[in-house]
Amino acid sequence: MLASADRVREEQRLLWDEFSAGWKKWDAELLGWQAPFGDALREELRLRPDSEVLDVAAGTGEPGLNVAAQVPEGRVVLTDISAGMLRVAEEKASARRLKNLDFQVCDSAALPFRSSTFDAVYSHFGLMFFPVMSAAMAEMARTARPGARVGAVVWGRAAANPWASLVLGTIARHRELPIPPAGTPGLFRCAPTGFMTRMFKEAGLAEVAEHQVSTDLVHESPESYWEFMTDIATTVAMGLAKADAESRALIRSDVFALLGRYEHDGAIRLRSTATVVAGTKV
Repeated sequence: MLASADRVREEQRLLWDEFSAGWKKWDAELLGWQAPFGDALREELRLRPDSEVLDVAAGTGEPGLNVAAQVPEGRVVLTDISAGMLRVAEEKASARRLKNLDFQVCDSAALPFRSSTFDAVYSHFGLMFFPVMSAAMAEMARTARPGARVGAVVWGRAAANPWASLVLGTIARHRELPIPPAGTPGLFRCAPTGFMTRMFKEAGLAEVAEHQVSTDLVHESPESYWEFMTDIATTVAMGLAKADAESRALIRSDVFALLGRYEHDGAIRLRSTATVVAGTKV
């Protein structure tokens, strides 16, 4: 298991480094789309102006930069396995003149911080990609102070997320894909009802509760949606990379046809649903 987890981590590091340019390119669109999820998570963290906060798998910096603005007398540490993603976060922090931030490249299953350090610890769309989620959850709980809030956002069921399932399902129909083993990192790994609540309780957290938040991914055209997904969605890009040129063209054509079902008021609107969960360190 250890060797396998290490291999997955290295693959993810290289992949997210490669995709950091796409996330930078689409930053404004990503911010607008995912804002409701980040806002809901921040409400669960019960932040004070002087809170010390840890963001695990911070990516390009959201909601970490908004958290930093909310704790002007505190500090936020943004961590990620990808140096490329964190470089984008640093650029954004500099542009916003945020000074109360630190950046640390590290593995979520071996956080380089002392126990009971932070007033809030969270992961925003990171947990479902961790090779060993229980190890990451244990580290998140360990680094939280007694009374601290620990939170996460993960994607809900595939059926409630056509923004991703539409194109992933189309790829699957055009290619014979093996069924991944249970527990394999992926977008909908944490989707079952109560899954996250159980994981948080198993990590020793109390007052655990989860709820769903929904919004729409909006694009002006099928072309814009396709470009966005192939630039930022690693699972989509990996699926397309394994298809030949003819299959990729057919996949694109089928996706464009399906997107017609989601056109409203002159735009493509695709439902996006996430689970927000939080608990308290005892």
